[in-house]
Amino acid sequence: VISSVVFFLVFVGNPPVLICRNYMGNVDMNEIDHFMPILLKREDDAEMTPLITHGSSHFLWIKHNNLYLVAMTKKNANAALVYSFLYRIVQVFQEYFKELEEESIRDNFVTVYELMDEVMDFGFPQTTDSKILQEYITQQGHKLEVGAPRPPATVTNAVSWRSEGIKYRKNEVFMDVIESVNLLVNANGSVLRSEIVGSIKLRVVLSGMPELRLGLNDKVLFEITGREKSKTVELEDVKFHQCVRLSRFENDRTISFIPPDGESELMSYRLNTTVKPLIWIESVIEKFSHSRVEIKVKAKSQFKNRSTANNVSILIPVPSDADSPKFKTSTGSAKWVPEKSAVQWNIKSFPGGKEYVMRAHFGLPSVESDELEGKRPITVNFEIPYFTVSGIQVRYLKIIEKSGYQALPWVRYITQSGGETHTLLFANQVCVSVCVCAVNMCV
Repeated sequence: VISSVVFFLVFVGNPPVLICRNYMGNVDMNEIDHFMPILLKREDDAEMTPLITHGSSHFLWIKHNNLYLVAMTKKNANAALVYSFLYRIVQVFQEYFKELEEESIRDNFVTVYELMDEVMDFGFPQTTDSKILQEYITQQGHKLEVGAPRPPATVTNAVSWRSEGIKYRKNEVFMDVIESVNLLVNANGSVLRSEIVGSIKLRVVLSGMPELRLGLNDKVLFEITGREKSKTVELEDVKFHQCVRLSRFENDRTISFIPPDGESELMSYRLNTTVKPLIWIESVIEKFSHSRVEIKVKAKSQFKNRSTANNVSILIPVPSDADSPKFKTSTGSAKWVPEKSAVQWNIKSFPGGKEYVMRAHFGLPSVESDELEGKRPITVNFEIPYFTVSGIQVRYLKIIEKSGYQALPWVRYITQSGGETHTLLFANQVCVSVCVCAVNMCV
């Protein structure tokens, strides 16, 4: 509840204000004119912050493509809730228009105003689920009807994220356990930072109002039940979809919920787990009187022989003024990527326990310093089928529905590269691991 917040939602483009909605009516509409000048000045002074204050007005903003979405308040608002609302608005508009940018706003003014009226009422966030909104706010023109159209009962139901009366011929639920691995590895091959960020996503094709119960190998749960010897994982920073009964989870760690129809993210979590580099990279750089440079890169897979890494891509940075590239590889192919000042070595299939070498030769017409010892990292991307990293397991997924129909649950584990995987290129020897693993589906 954010009754103390005055929302003045603005899409700032060029011209400055594309569209706005003053929800409580007690905000001066001209206050937004101060936002862009202050923002540009702070950008020039390298003092960018997500909150800008002008007098008694506070601007909380995010940027998406070529637009700024700004919420304005004059009171001490819950900033986390405000930003959550702004990002949720972006998701809703992306569901409607595919891309949220200035042109899509201009082409859909009527729909945008209707959505802005529905997602919030007098400073209180309302329905922000695009699937429910699409039931009564469409992009087609409305025909003239006798009497005002009534929104679906879902909007006022206790289960506002799922409509009643859903029917399917075949009832199934698909669950993806997706984990992103973030690594920071120094030049000696030591892992400085290792983190797994995970999420559980659903695709629900179930009739009626089913209740699902999910059990994981959660360490806290196993300690409560006295099964400490079993393999467990310690989940941190857990965030749930609104459908999960939080009181039930706090009491006995059971994840019980009535799922939204279609696709949704059930929960997200984080694991501080040490992960060894799955592909070891050694890089040796030789320079010859500032006229040419030779780079030797050795890649070794550090996983078991029964697994195979697919679509391996190794990106090796080189000096920005390098030219006349020549490559020789023991497997795969290498190409020069001038826009990234890097060599991209592609290996389609990389079995476990194997080692491959790539040599690159470049001319250096103007290097007079140690520029080639740059700090840019070597990065590696690949995928390993039938392979898991953290050890998280779905112990059970129960489907309970009053009509008693039979339903099939399917669970799939996927580990993929994160957005913060780096290897520090300070010396000749480096090591990096980025994994993208698609694991087989199991019942």
